[in-house]
Formats: sequence, structure tokens, C-alpha cells
Amino acid sequence: MRSNSITRKAITVPVVLATSLAGTAYAQSSVTLFGTVDMALAHGSGSISNLNQMASGDLAASRIGFRGQDDLGGSLKAGFWLESGVNADTGTGQATNINNQSTGIAGNGGLTFNRRSTISVGSNWGEIRLGREYVPQYMNLAVFDPFDLGGSGGSQVLNSAITGPTTVRASNSISYLYGHSFNASSIGYGPQGFSGSGFQFNAMYYMGENPSGTPTSKDGNGFGVRAGYSTGTFTVAGAVSRARYAAGDVRQNNAGASYDFGVVCAMGMYEWDKNGPVSARGWLVGAKIPAGAGAIRIAYSRYSTDAASSPTAKKWALGYVYTMSKRTALYTAIAHVSNGGTSASALDGAVTAPGKSSNGFDIGIRHNF
Repeated sequence: MRSNSITRKAITVPVVLATSLAGTAYAQSSVTLFGTVDMALAHGSGSISNLNQMASGDLAASRIGFRGQDDLGGSLKAGFWLESGVNADTGTGQATNINNQSTGIAGNGGLTFNRRSTISVGSNWGEIRLGREYVPQYMNLAVFDPFDLGGSGGSQVLNSAITGPTTVRASNSISYLYGHSFNASSIGYGPQGFSGSGFQFNAMYYMGENPSGTPTSKDGNGFGVRAGYSTGTFTVAGAVSRARYAAGDVRQNNAGASYDFGVVCAMGMYEWDKNGPVSARGWLVGAKIPAGAGAIRIAYSRYSTDAASSPTAKKWALGYVYTMSKRTALYTAIAHVSNGGTSASALDGAVTAPGKSSNGFDIGIRHNF
């Protein structure tokens, strides 16, 4: 008992001193360990080779993280979020990108907080975040896909995207968010990514951090802006972005909507991209249909560019998620992608020739903690 008492005093003293110096009464602070372990048996087939594998994160990305917040009084809060991607099938960590450029890959195999590493402060006026996390335009890809971008059924709009290192996340960023729960995940909370009904806004600026006076000094600099509105039943959102590179700027823009009819939640999104001289268009329509203790998921997605031969990938996907508890779910999905031109998109690790098709199948279990 004496040891526990000493530990509590050692932790409490800095808070008491800070409270005295600031002249403010501090409320309760909290730190949470959280994560997901998701593994599936997956099979991919293509015209060149097939693959059977144990895959990680086919329903939700496997991860481990720490988050916390401190109530500073007067509605002002501070918080942090450290989240690391994990390859659950092998126990290895995942790479991150330190400068939003193809040269910035680092840390593959070890623990890196590649998914999110932020510190933030906020109040009723919104939240300011610093660090690495999702870019605003990625959110519409995720929240308007019935498969949440996971496994063989995940949207082809993401799988074929030409938008480079900042398609999903950016490092060295500063963001402003409004209309969401403080220090919450940028996606995956509330109806289709919204914390409730009302207006939501997210703006981000990020830096490649290159020295000045060179042709590539602005590489990896960029911004994204997303705005949306939700009634809880109907949700609509749009986003625009631009990342700068000496080889040609990258633009990723999209819009999406969903409506929950009760018997089915229908959703769709449209994307228009540009990478230097190449332009691309993509879209998805899909639905989640409550069935028993889970939901059927169905989607059709397509992505094409105006490069030589007009490479095009089109995917059909069908799946089911069975909810065993608030934390655990079983799932399965099957998908078929057909390629045109020089497109050679393949599923679940298979390899297919340009213009040929590929099939994918997965069955797995996901547990949140």
C-alpha cells in the first residue's frame, strides 16, 4: 500500500503545482490504450499468379494507440493521439513518411506512429491539431465506401489513385477542425464520419520541409479542405486539395453523400484527380443493408485516367459483417476487378497482366480493444 501511495503523490505533484501557478482549477485528465487486431484468410487470383495468405486489416486496419486529453477549464482542452499501424499476421510495424515525398519512407518493420501522431488544443470554437494524420480529402473516400476501404472489397478509387504520397495522410501538418468530438478520430465516429448532426469543417496545411533555393524546395507542401453537413440520416461532404512537386502538382478533389433509409444505407462518391499532366476520374456507388446481427455490404467502383491507352479498373464487391459483440466481428468479402488498357490492378496479392481481370476473397475476424 505504501508503494502505491508514493506513486500517486509523484504523479499528482506536477498537476498541483501547475494548477497553483496558473490559478485555474483543473478537471479530470485521461489516457487510453486502444487498438484493433484484424486478421483474415485471403485468396487472390490473377492472370500471372495467385496468392493464398494470412492478411492483416481486411475489415479494419490493425493498430495500437494511446490517446488522452486534459480539461484545462473554461471549456478549453488539450489532447494527444499516438497511433501505430501493425501487421498483425507477422507482428511487424509499418512504414511512415517523414516529408510527404517518395523519398521520405522510414521505419518499416519497427514501431512507428505512422497512422497518427498529433497534439491538439480546442474548445467550443473547434480544434487545432499539429502532427501527422489523415488529409481531409481522404475522409470522403473512407466514409462513403461500404467496405471502409478494407480488404478485397475496398474502393477502386483509392486502389488506383494517382495522387501519390499524400493520398491518405500527411506529416508536418497543422489542421483546424470544427463540428466533431474533441480529439476524436477524423473518420469512423458517428453516422458516416460525423459526430452528430450539423455542419463539419476541416482544413489542413502540411510541409515537405525542404531547404530553400532548390527546384524541389516546395515538394511535399500542400493543403486540403473538407466541408460537410449531416442530419444523422442524410450526409453530404466535399473536399479539395493540392500538393506541390517540381515534377507536377497533385490535385485530389471529391464529393460524396449517403442516406440511411433504415432498411438500407445508400452511399456514393465521385473523385477528380490530377498528377502533373495526367488527369483521372473515379466514382463509387454502394450500400450497407442490415441483415440479422450484421450487415451486407455491396459496392461498384471505377477509376480511369487519360494516360496512354486510357487505363481503367472496375470493381464489383459483395460482403457481410457479423457483429458478435461491441468489440468483435466476423466478416467475409468477395470481389472482381476488370482492367482496361494498361491497368493491371489485382486483388489480395495476386498479379495480373494489363487488361486482364483479378478476383479476391477474404474471411476473417476483427477485435477492438
